[in-house]
Amino acid sequence: MGNDVVPEQDLFSTPVQTPKEFVPDVESVTQLTKKIRDLLELRFADVTVEGEISNFLHHRSGHRYWTLKDETAQISCVFWKTRSLSFDVESGQKVICRGRLSLYAPRGSYQLDVLQMRPVGVGALQLAFERLFKKLQDEGLFDESRKRLIPKYPKRIGIVTSATGAAIHDILTVLRRRYPLAEVLIRPSSVQGVGSELQVAQGIKDFNILPIESRPDVLIVGRGGGSLEDLWTFNEEAVARAIYSSTIPIVSAVGHEVDITIADFVADLRAPTPTAAAELITPDKRELLDSLRSASSVLEYRMNNRLIELRSELSGHSSGYGLKYVLKQALELRASTVEQHFQHIQQAVEYHLERSRLTLDKFSSTLRVLDPNSVLSRGYAIVQDSQGRVITREKDFPVSSSATLRLQSGLISIRRIE
Repeated sequence: MGNDVVPEQDLFSTPVQTPKEFVPDVESVTQLTKKIRDLLELRFADVTVEGEISNFLHHRSGHRYWTLKDETAQISCVFWKTRSLSFDVESGQKVICRGRLSLYAPRGSYQLDVLQMRPVGVGALQLAFERLFKKLQDEGLFDESRKRLIPKYPKRIGIVTSATGAAIHDILTVLRRRYPLAEVLIRPSSVQGVGSELQVAQGIKDFNILPIESRPDVLIVGRGGGSLEDLWTFNEEAVARAIYSSTIPIVSAVGHEVDITIADFVADLRAPTPTAAAELITPDKRELLDSLRSASSVLEYRMNNRLIELRSELSGHSSGYGLKYVLKQALELRASTVEQHFQHIQQAVEYHLERSRLTLDKFSSTLRVLDPNSVLSRGYAIVQDSQGRVITREKDFPVSSSATLRLQSGLISIRRIE
């Protein structure tokens, strides 16, 4: 039956289905543009790009527009009038811009909405430095008369710097050695690159809005050394104004001794290095203890002399002179009353002297507990690398590296062999 012919009527027994007309989802230009804008702004919400400015226009509205280009591409940029720049912009400049991509619906084109910008090159940076310096100087931000005193004995110290840089290690090392009684609060911040100035400024503001009982007595703001470009964060207007507005005294600690930033001029005190900043704001615990001991001896000597003077004066009241004095004042005092009065004074003086001694002993005990030499005397040792840094973790002491064991009686060199 394989060669059987299908009857003609079977060919038309089932009606042929006519395909339905394809009707696509139609969107308006506005709807499509909105979808594209949402995707673009979500994907490129924070970008940093370097290029050359061309077709710069400072519009009468206050907004600035330009094209940022390199050898093979370009992008439109806008900088709104509500934002501030620390330098004058013109065509031909090379700059680094940080911002977000947005889509301008009326033209169907995307643009870079610039949030921060800085010039590229030492010459351009130096010019920007000079212009901002003059602007802030004219406003009085550098006036010595407005600068605050650094507290001599800070109870709480705040630090705004990178959590992973060398500066924080150096500062903490000095603070632990010189003045371990102070509480240290750290506000980590980026200290390099476009946008880092906003983080540093916010770190200063965050300390200032803390409750008064938790607020630091002094702030160290800075970073380790680097090039002019690396240190530029501390030449930004946002950082300068945050320092100026702080109610907490601020010590700037940026780079090395030869590095000068605008933050140095606004701060209440400039330190040549982060290490020096920690030394400038703290007393040495050993000198402090010596001063307390000396003050205690002087106090005890003076109080003993005063006791002798009081005893002599009171003894005089029991003599003829004392009787004349009593009669003159029309008071009938007996010798026993005078003696009783003297005893009360003596007890009060001795009580206060004993309290002073107890306070000194307590403070001395605290310092002895915190003194590293006290720990070493109990058989412990401090492990330091070749740079003098304390090693606290096994991974910081790699194989074949050398270190030094600091004991109470001296130093021992060691080397890890496995």
